[in-house]
Formats: sequence, C-alpha cells, structure tokens
Amino acid sequence: MKINKKLLVITTIIILLPVVVGLVFWEQLPETMATHWGNDNEPNGWTSKAFTVFGIPAVMAALHVFCLIVTYADPKKSNIGAKAIGIVYWILPAVSLAVMSATYAYALGIGVNIGMICCLLMGIIFIALGNYLPKSKQNYTFGYKIPWTLNSEENWNRTHRLAGWLMVICGFAFIINAFVLSEWILAFCFAAAVVPMVYSYILYKKGI
Repeated sequence: MKINKKLLVITTIIILLPVVVGLVFWEQLPETMATHWGNDNEPNGWTSKAFTVFGIPAVMAALHVFCLIVTYADPKKSNIGAKAIGIVYWILPAVSLAVMSATYAYALGIGVNIGMICCLLMGIIFIALGNYLPKSKQNYTFGYKIPWTLNSEENWNRTHRLAGWLMVICGFAFIINAFVLSEWILAFCFAAAVVPMVYSYILYKKGI
C-alpha cells in the first residue's frame, strides 16, 4: 500500500480552498476574527485575519499530510482497512470546509450556529469511526493502541467491537447535542475514550 498521490493532492486542495474564499471576501472581513467559541455559543478566542485565512488552512493541510505519512509508515497498515484509510484522507478536508465556512459566515455577520455545526460534524465523524473501528485489525495507527490490545488479537477485536458501539452512541449524542448544546456531551466522549481501555485491561487480567 502506497499513498494515493492523486487523492492526496485533491484532498489537500480542498483543505486549502477556504484560502481562496478568504481572498475573495478579504476587504469585508474584520482585521480580528473569532476562531473559538464557548459552550454558550459565544466567541472566546480570536486571531488575526491573515492567520485565519492563511494560517488555519495551512496548519490543517500540514496535519493532513503528516497523518497520512504516519498511517502509511505503519508496518501493519494493511490491517487498517481501505475504508478506514479513506476516513484519514477525508476527515480534515471535511473539517476545513465546515469550520472555515462557519468562521467566515460569522465574521461577515451571517447568522450561524457554530455550536450546532461543530456538534453535527463531530457526530458524523464519530459515527463513521465507530462503524469502521471494529473492522480494523491490529495496527499501530488506527484504534486503541495499548499494550493489551497489541499483545492479543482477541483482546483487540473485543475491545474494538465495544469501542465501535460506544463511538456510534457518542456520535448520535453529538447530533442531539447540536440542538441543546449541553456540557453533558463530555461524559459521552469520556466514556468512548476510557471505557474500552478499562475493558481491554479487564480482558487482559482474564488472560485474553
């Protein structure tokens, strides 16, 4: 398996498309732009127009390339699965378009619910990951890479079946949270992150 250079170029261009949009609306954009919002859906972090338009997409593009390099450097990359690798290709392009579109809309005075957009995006991502996580085999990039799962194939499979269900549940919780914006969503994230690791350790103690 080698990096799909054509797909890499396409997805990187998509990540950088917001730069073009920013240049088109450059004169209308404020010199300081809101780039972070709190649970109350109010901005609590700002960056300069130049960094927002050029810097944020550039950082995402660099992270995109880095994630793909790390994924393909995995000695067990063939165990990850084509669909899971597809997520690696497309997750940051989707994030870039959604986040930057919302950021520009807010800066231009267009009514947009940032919290709703972010929660819906996270919900879709979690559901997608939850569906493909149980199908991945042991590897060092995608999944819960802890000593007990990497030491036992059975431990890996059981842990990731549970993790898949929890991530799907968390994804739907995010979608619901898009309409209520409650801090309780953090409890679902914590459960999706920690419970599979605890479960994996319990299986290890049982000799699995």
